Amino acid sequence: MTLTPTITCLLDGRYELAEGLLWDDLTKHLFFCDILKKQIHAMNWDTKEVATWDFPKVVGSFGLCKDGRLIVAMKDEIILFDTTTKMYDTLAQIEQDNPRTRLNDGKVGPDGAFWVGTMDDISPRTPIASLYRVSPQGGVTHIAQDLRTSNGLAWSPDTKTMYHSDTGSGEVFTYDFDRDAGTATNKRKFLQLDNTVGRPDGATVDAAGNYWSAGVSAGNVNCFAPDGELLHSIALPVPRPTIPCFAGPDLSTLVVASLRPNGDEELLKEFPKSGSLFAMDVEQKGLPACRFG
Repeated sequence: MTLTPTITCLLDGRYELAEGLLWDDLTKHLFFCDILKKQIHAMNWDTKEVATWDFPKVVGSFGLCKDGRLIVAMKDEIILFDTTTKMYDTLAQIEQDNPRTRLNDGKVGPDGAFWVGTMDDISPRTPIASLYRVSPQGGVTHIAQDLRTSNGLAWSPDTKTMYHSDTGSGEVFTYDFDRDAGTATNKRKFLQLDNTVGRPDGATVDAAGNYWSAGVSAGNVNCFAPDGELLHSIALPVPRPTIPCFAGPDLSTLVVASLRPNGDEELLKEFPKSGSLFAMDVEQKGLPACRFG
């Protein structure tokens, strides 16, 4: 269960809360957000140059659109953002009447909709968050509730299974997914994780159907087979990884983002590159990102 690939620091950015890693196969850029800094970044894969866009609210997650824009989960609203003009249109509003929650992990699904959840933004977190589906027309469907921190969205290669986690409870769930109908049904528990391998944060699925989850509380990225067997638990050079993503022209590089454990000076002293992006080769390859619309 132990895989020890060579891990390199891909981008020594030391971001506050780097999240939402996303590979754009058309522009050959690696996108990610810094939630607390209210920014989205795009790193040119070849030059490592980084473009940055600022937003008026925290950015929980985002996705690529078929028309070239980004769909962005900005605290309590879903917007469509033009990276060229820096203008945006509001598509939907979510939980605007709840000051405790904010939008968190989200991804465009194989159905072309944006799947996004909320989280209790005040610690200790309580199960007041939910998971939603946002259609290209702006319709919002409530999918799941009683969550502390909605996270870990990913889909199997055949698109028939959707993964979703609650970082707070340590649970990972699977759903039967219907791409044509845009539905997720038959929710069941897939994994129960704790601080041993790390509570489940952001996630991705490789081309073989394995589920890769950032063990944010244990400094690991974990790979689970479709039947739930732990295949690999990879120790990272930082204590708080947030999300893995397969990137690069052939989707063969596993990139992992991380956060800075501000307030814990000992951890920061021991792991000064916390908040940076790290890369490794793990033999498996990833799947192309879906696009909204």
